[in-house]
Amino acid sequence: MVGIILASHGEFAEGILQSGEMIVGEQENVKAVTLLPSEGPDDIRKKMEKAIASFDTDEILFLVDLWGGTPFNQANTLFEDKKDKWAIVAGLNLPMLIEAFTARFSKDKAHDVAESLIEVAKDSVKVRPESLQPAEAKATVSDEPNKPLPKGTVVGDGKIDIRLARVDSRLLHGQVATAWSKDVNPNRIIVVSDDVAKDELRKSLITQAAPPGVKANVIPIDKMIEIWSDPRFGKTRALLLFENPTDAWRVIEGGVEIEEVNVGSMAHSEGKVMINNVLSVDEKDVEAFRKMKEHGVKFDVRKVPADQRKDMWNLLKKTEYVR
Repeated sequence: MVGIILASHGEFAEGILQSGEMIVGEQENVKAVTLLPSEGPDDIRKKMEKAIASFDTDEILFLVDLWGGTPFNQANTLFEDKKDKWAIVAGLNLPMLIEAFTARFSKDKAHDVAESLIEVAKDSVKVRPESLQPAEAKATVSDEPNKPLPKGTVVGDGKIDIRLARVDSRLLHGQVATAWSKDVNPNRIIVVSDDVAKDELRKSLITQAAPPGVKANVIPIDKMIEIWSDPRFGKTRALLLFENPTDAWRVIEGGVEIEEVNVGSMAHSEGKVMINNVLSVDEKDVEAFRKMKEHGVKFDVRKVPADQRKDMWNLLKKTEYVR
């Protein structure tokens, strides 16, 4: 796996590494090196050399904070003799780092990983009010027609491709917008909730949180059941988000074909039992999981794709509701 060195003035590199691992999961072959106020060029160079020596690969990617700064300059001196296998990218931001982490699973060359970062890093720079965004950045690419298709039109195979169905009380947040979207490659994120569909503020915040190139919608449960049978949505690659397992079961009971439900986060509240550090359930939740299990649905308990899968029913045995 490509080794990554994060290099910065001050403790920025350490902080962004912590942020990246919160979203994607713990990483191997990654080191943060910092240039502190009391240190000079030789100090950060030695830290880089120590980090390189700790890696089990000779494919190295430097992600540095500032082009022309001391961290960049010292990386560049080391880079001169390794140009065929090393790469340097400046302007480090969190979307760039997340892309680097996930790209390593499919790319084993530092040059290839570096090449994949540039557009992601640039596309992540957005502004509100939107009128301040440069004109070229406002354009979005859509695979949907500008006008609604006539009812009965069959697009593609006429069926929605559900790439992931996830129960997450936080709905669309960093782990979903980055790690999971990268993993399952949807063109639409659909939050399915009667409550959220009635809340204009939450709807607005969710649609604005969609990652580049992906549309986000909030729809009630009956609407999800309706569009499942509508052949006009045949080219939709969907990531479905549910606030709770009861909503997920209502959609499945309504005929939407979901083979597996990813269980990521269920917030604790009064009357709920903690079954691990991010999942809390009550009797109503367990009943919904039981109905889905009897229906043949499988469960995937993971916060992020890099986590190991856990057995849902072993976790639920910690409650009084499962024996």
